[in-house]
Amino acid sequence: MPGYAANGLTACESCDGVHRMVPVPAGGRALCGRCGALLYRHLPGSLDRSTALYLAALLLFLLANWGPFVALKLGDRVEQTRLISSAFALHQAGMPELGVLVVLTSVVFPALAIGGMLYLLLAQRLGMRPAGRARVWRVVRMVTPWSLTGVFMLGLLVSVVKLQGLASVIPGVAFFAFIGLLLVAAAAAASFDVAVLWPRLGPVTERLPIGSAAELGYASCHTCALLVARPATGQPWACPRCDSAVHGLRRHDSIARTWALLTTASLLLIPANLLPVMTVVRFGQGEPSTILAGVAHLLRDGAVPLALLVLFASVVVPLAKIIALVMLLVTTQRGSNWRTRDRTVLYRVTEAVGAWSMLDIFLVGILVALVRMDALASVSPGLGASFFGAAVVLTMLAAHSFDPRLIWDRAARAQKA
Repeated sequence: MPGYAANGLTACESCDGVHRMVPVPAGGRALCGRCGALLYRHLPGSLDRSTALYLAALLLFLLANWGPFVALKLGDRVEQTRLISSAFALHQAGMPELGVLVVLTSVVFPALAIGGMLYLLLAQRLGMRPAGRARVWRVVRMVTPWSLTGVFMLGLLVSVVKLQGLASVIPGVAFFAFIGLLLVAAAAAASFDVAVLWPRLGPVTERLPIGSAAELGYASCHTCALLVARPATGQPWACPRCDSAVHGLRRHDSIARTWALLTTASLLLIPANLLPVMTVVRFGQGEPSTILAGVAHLLRDGAVPLALLVLFASVVVPLAKIIALVMLLVTTQRGSNWRTRDRTVLYRVTEAVGAWSMLDIFLVGILVALVRMDALASVSPGLGASFFGAAVVLTMLAAHSFDPRLIWDRAARAQKA
């Protein structure tokens, strides 16, 4: 059953507060008055600019995956790799699960994000309504947080520092294309206004209601973010703009699912930090290295900034993310109204930084692919890397499964009691 749209109103994705959609100046943004989250922005010329940038990103992506990426030179021997080589190397080393994770986050998901955006933008530019528009947009939104090309580049920089004194690292044409891809993709995302695909509806005529969208009988469409009123019958309803099914007012079993994912991730972090993540062999000699041992190696080599980066991404971020989510879960379940705005901001930060923990996984994959010179030098992945990769994925899933709107729901309920 189709619901009907609330013209000129929007609901915050973080706290479910209802706001009147007012015009903002060019380049301006509208922020939620309750939690400070971004509601919408106004970017004139977004369609042409973002289409051109995503086309450039596609060309750079193809070049980055086609040409030689980096090469390792040791004496007269040269080992050349491509962008996808790290995934194949992990698979050949007996870690297929890590190979799949690396290829998905560094190649497949970025390709889907760029291709999906071009499919939508080019159709819009030609004045067409593309088939499956809502489905494609959902896929783009789903894979974008898992497209970790920036983290992959940091992993490459750390691997170059770790190889100093062992061999020379020679960048290829694909390496420079990859750097260009990072810059152009960031510019494309910054220039895209979602109103290009889902225009904002007309001005509101009725008085602005007080309360959350759920309290007022509204739900935001999960695809186009349109605020839709529930039918009086209580039956499932569809968005009148994109025809997507509008599901429950809140994420189903959000608290229980987040606890389950978080508990499992916490247990996996124990072997991830105790077991070696890789073994580096130089001229027949080497020993297994844990995450903290790798940080100590970078410090001994004088690479203090990179050592701090690895320590932050691989140790501080996972632990801080678990602590933050546990605090959010406990305070939400208790119906606490303590600093609801700050807790919502904490959730957004926690969700944003979690992916950077993939740095160590990319580092291992790059070193395994590059350093394959038999007795001269070689790198093999350790079991700790598999545990760490699983823990990172589960903490990211835990953050995505938590519904921050429950912070405000439970606090309001406790205040009324």
